[in-house]
Order: sequence, then C-alpha cells, then structure tokens
Amino acid sequence: MSTSVATVCLSGGLVEKLHACAAAGFDGVEIMDADLVAAPESPEEIRALCARLGLRIDMFQPFRDFEGVDEAALAANLRRAAAKFDVMERLGTDLMLLCSNVATATTGDDDTLVAHLRAIADLAAERGIRIAYEALAWGAYVDDYREAWRLVELADRDNLGVCLDSFHILSRGFDPEAIERIPGEKIFFLQLADAPALEMDVLQWSRHHRLFPGEGDFDLTGFLGHVLRAGYAGPLSLEVFNDTFRQTDVVRTAAHARRSLTWLADRTAAENGWDADRIIAPQPAREVDFVEIAGANLHEFDQMLGQLGFAFRGGHRSKPVRLWTAGSARVILNEQLRHESPRLTGIGVAVGDAAAAAERAAQLGAAPVYRRTYRGEVELRAVASPDGTEVYWNDRPAEDSWVREFIGGAHEASLSGAIDHVNVSYPWEEFDEAVLFMSSVVGLEAESAADVPGPRGLVRSQVMTTPDAVIRLPMNLAPPTAPVPDRHAAVRVDDAVAVARAARARGLRFLPVPANYYDDVAARFSLDADTLGTLRELDLLYDRDADGEFVHFYTPTIGGVFLEIVERRGNYDGYGAPNAPVRLSAQRQLATPTP
Repeated sequence: MSTSVATVCLSGGLVEKLHACAAAGFDGVEIMDADLVAAPESPEEIRALCARLGLRIDMFQPFRDFEGVDEAALAANLRRAAAKFDVMERLGTDLMLLCSNVATATTGDDDTLVAHLRAIADLAAERGIRIAYEALAWGAYVDDYREAWRLVELADRDNLGVCLDSFHILSRGFDPEAIERIPGEKIFFLQLADAPALEMDVLQWSRHHRLFPGEGDFDLTGFLGHVLRAGYAGPLSLEVFNDTFRQTDVVRTAAHARRSLTWLADRTAAENGWDADRIIAPQPAREVDFVEIAGANLHEFDQMLGQLGFAFRGGHRSKPVRLWTAGSARVILNEQLRHESPRLTGIGVAVGDAAAAAERAAQLGAAPVYRRTYRGEVELRAVASPDGTEVYWNDRPAEDSWVREFIGGAHEASLSGAIDHVNVSYPWEEFDEAVLFMSSVVGLEAESAADVPGPRGLVRSQVMTTPDAVIRLPMNLAPPTAPVPDRHAAVRVDDAVAVARAARARGLRFLPVPANYYDDVAARFSLDADTLGTLRELDLLYDRDADGEFVHFYTPTIGGVFLEIVERRGNYDGYGAPNAPVRLSAQRQLATPTP
C-alpha cells in the first residue's frame, strides 16, 4: 500500500506539514496550491525538502473553474494553467487535479466541455504533465463521477484521467459500483474522506465536516473495494477538510491520519479476502483486567475503596503502587506518576495473546509504553493512546500474573464485583482521534452516539464496546467551552442496595441526589413506596426499559475521578442515560464554591 495525504488536512505552515507527514510514515503528499502560495520557501526548496524527507509529491491541487466558459475566459484559463504548470515543473510533480467548474461555467454542452478538456490536456502534454479530472459534488454541470469519466473518455487523451473522491461520490448517494467499469489506468488518483451522516448543504458539509476513515458513516471499505477491483494501483490519499484538524497539533494529526489509512486498507482487504495490506487481527477481550488511577496522594481513594468493601491486596514489591480488589474488579493506585490531581490513566485488558495485541498496535502506529520491570516481575505490553491514557494487555490469569507482585495485604473482600464499564472523556479536539484509536488499536466497535444534557451544554456520549460487551467504554465529548467531564470506573454488583447500605455504615457518603429527582422517578415508573423510599434514603438512581432495570450510585469525586456502583437486572444493557443530567448537575454544584 502506498499512502499520501493532502496538506490541507493539517495545521501549520507547509514545511511543518511536510515534516509531520514524513514522521507519520506517509509515502507522498498532495501539495495544496494555497499552502504553497503562503509559504516563504520556493518550489525548488519544497521539492528538495520532500526529497530529504523521503516524500513523493504525488499531485498539485486544485485547478478550479476551467471548462464550460466562453472563448475569452478559456484563453485566460489556459494562460493560468500554463503558469501553474511552470510551478509544477519546479516542484517536480507531473499530476494536476482539475475540479469540475463551479463558479464560471456557462454551458454544460458536451462538445464544449470535451473541447476544453482536450485543450488543457494537450497543453499539459507538451510539459509531460497529466490531468486528473474530478467531479465536485456541487459542480455547476458536472457533479457525478460517472459524468466526469464519460467526458474524459470522449476527450480521449492519454494524459487525461479521473480523480475519484469518496466524499463527492458518497455524499450524493451515487452508487460506486460503476467505478469498476473505469479502466484502472484511467483512474489517475484517489482521495479518501469519511463523514458523519448529516442533512445540510453539501459544500458546507464538505468544507467543515469531513473525517478520517473509520470516524464517520460512509461505507469506505465498500468504496475502496470497488476502486481496487477496477485496477487502480496508485496511492491511497486523504483529503479531509475539517475545522478541528486544522487547529490541532500537526504531528499528532498526521499520525492519526496515517493510522486511519492502515485501518481502512486492512478492513477492505479482510472484506474482500485479500492478503495484501492485512495486519494482525484484534485480540478478543476476555475482561477488563484492571483500571489504574494515578496521582501524587491517593490516600482518599484507599479510604473510599475500603468503605465500598474492596480488599486491600498490598503494595507492589518494587514500585509505589497499591492494589485493591473486589471479585474480578481490580483498581491500581499509582503514586509513581506524579500528577497533581488524581486521574484515571490506564486500562488493562485480558486477552488470549498479548504479544499479538501489541504487534497490531505497533502496525497502527501506537506509541509503546515502557515501565521499569525487575527480575521475576511480569512485563505487561502496553501502548499510549493519543491523549496519554495507557492500554495494557495481559494474557495470563490475573492471580497467576502481576497480582502476585503485591504483598502485605488481605485476600478477602466483602464486595464481589467486576468492572462493568470505564467512562472516559475528551475535549472537542481529541474526540474523533480517540474513537479511531479505540476502534482500530483496541478493536472496539462504536454504538450509536447520544447527546446528554448537562449544566454547560450537551455532552455527546459515544459507547465503544466489544460485540459481547465484555469491554464497555463510554466516551464523552465535552462542549467546546465547558470543562472536560471527570472520568470514572463502574463496578457491577449483584445487589447495589446492599452495597450502598454497607458502605454507608462504613461512613461513605455518596453523590447527593435532589429530592426533585425522586418525584420524577415516581411519575415515570410505577414503584412501590418502599422501593422509592430506599432509593431516596441511599441516594440511589434508577432506570428501567423493556429489558430490565438499572440501580446505581456514585461516589464523591476525588481530583478528576469517581467510582460508580451498578446493578443490572434482567437484560438491561444501557447506562442510566436519563440520570446523567442529574449526576452532572450534582457534581457541578459540589465543585462550585458557595458564594
């Protein structure tokens, strides 16, 4: 697989973008005309830099508003094209992207359009340059890739072909199957972008809301399959216009972009039974092995876990790390990572083959994590997600693995539970990147997203999970002007009421729930007075659907972390979403100083 990326996808100046593309492992780039115009470096300097970085310049783009004009405008456009061909020769690239006319075309007459395409192709041929004609989804007369190919075929020039762009094709709902009827050698270039399913003006959709493959709703694996079956042998290139990516760190975004192409090529090959471009399959998860909370002083967590009924299993024999367990729920408190405020920093996943999981992560460009390990200690394979959250893989039973390295504690817990889900949160600029990382590297699948009302606006919640729900990872996107929500781990138990009573008896106070909430519960659900009274007494929250019931409560927040105790009754599969606004509001009130 050969890869490329349009410089428009990234933030910064052209030189910064090129360095980031090379660092991410791209083979080539599309140089955006606007990026070159704004660069202080000459085309020769950009060409030399790309050569030093090992980057091809695959295409110069775009050339706009050319065909379907009157004779005077055509002459001016050919002069403009000749000037850009001069620039291309200085850059050392032989392919130009010609977009279908949007603004200046006065006719869609076949004879006129074909004559104009021949004119620019013949002018380009004198310079050894090829033209890739692309149908823009909002083109004045040519807005369908099939029409663009028909005109190219009529023009009949060896150096004239088509550029296929997934956004322009899939956003309009055009059937990509006809791509397979285009000769592969006449598909001069391929541009890929994903996007969310939106009902809006297609130009605004394209300019602001494209995403990298794997982050939106387009069937890009099906699309790419058609292109490759047609015989296309050029680079897979990304052209993603997105307001977020043009503001985020250029190195990180380039790595994110490159990961998306590896994921897409692998998925496409798998769907078509091809061996090329395959990477190691994701390892099925068996359970959440542990969650890690790190901070400078975690004694409040020791107290809270003890009040909940966890057993203290001791300190690590060589590190300032402690372990608390309740059944298969394991919480690591790590004071060697000196965060000022406690944070949920790591998630362990039990798998069948940790080495294979780590190798897949490496193939997807994930950064490995190394921690000091002494003789006789288990070395857990791990990678850092883009925001720094670490993912560990363990292929040995916990009791025969790293758990044995903790000494000096008890071995019995009054609480028996399991990690039900781990709730993580991100600022707006990191969310799409995090979703792609969890789907590609960890092998999770995205469920439908939902919006949760909060005191500072809507919080978007995207649940990532394994097919059997062994791993559940709700991911929350904070509104742009709001602080990022705190993270938490949820422990599933058989009897949340009994756990709450016992924890209360040990002195733990839960997140307070307003009386108005229970008035609403009484109105929505037919609960008997005793059940409703128990909920009120213990600050428990309740939800019910056609499949079952959900009872849960929250601990106070310490730093940026809190815990949740959940009980699932019947086949309830949700997360108590109707209760989230109550929780968010209560947490905000506790965090806001009293005037």
